[in-house]
Amino acid sequence: MYSQFSASNFQLGDLQPLDKKIYDFTAQTITGEAIKLSKFQGRVLLVVNVASECGFTPQYSGLQKLYEKYRDQGLSILAFPSNDFGAQEPGSDEEIKDFCQKTYPVTFDLFSKVSVLGPKKNPLYQYLYGRRLEPQGRGMRSKIFALAKWVLYRVKRMQVPEKNEAQWNFHKFLVGKNGIPVASFLSEVAPDSPVLIKKLEEELH
Repeated sequence: MYSQFSASNFQLGDLQPLDKKIYDFTAQTITGEAIKLSKFQGRVLLVVNVASECGFTPQYSGLQKLYEKYRDQGLSILAFPSNDFGAQEPGSDEEIKDFCQKTYPVTFDLFSKVSVLGPKKNPLYQYLYGRRLEPQGRGMRSKIFALAKWVLYRVKRMQVPEKNEAQWNFHKFLVGKNGIPVASFLSEVAPDSPVLIKKLEEELH
């Protein structure tokens, strides 16, 4: 399912971020239909910032397999293309959709390209970051990748994300059935990683 998603479609209301749920946001589908994310109420959500030209792009396949395995148990995946990390999602929404259809024919929800860092970050990501979740998946591989990212941040003069923010493309946020974010996973945590599967199954049951 392909949907468009833009910051202007979000409505934060008067509640403070920690009092809100993901269901309080509104999005617009690719057909122009305004939908509330409350349509996902009662489901476990995996929110992922994706990119078409990243070393982690093959995770699209893993995400699709994860979705096919758990969707009937209550999992929905919400993918948000973003060009914030290494300019690895330069295309338009139409180009991104075509890429996914031809290369990784996913059937989970794909939204319009958004910013997940800086002053123009999407309100949904502001909300996710407001939960101050510690990213899981740190290890030796993560330390090596962190060093590589540090070099890229400085060479390309990229914004360095805060500790609780998405650290690169394919960072994953898990949202429980109650609409509250419960876990954050680094890009290196593959969709079939035991640490992600364990937490996902806990939330599904």
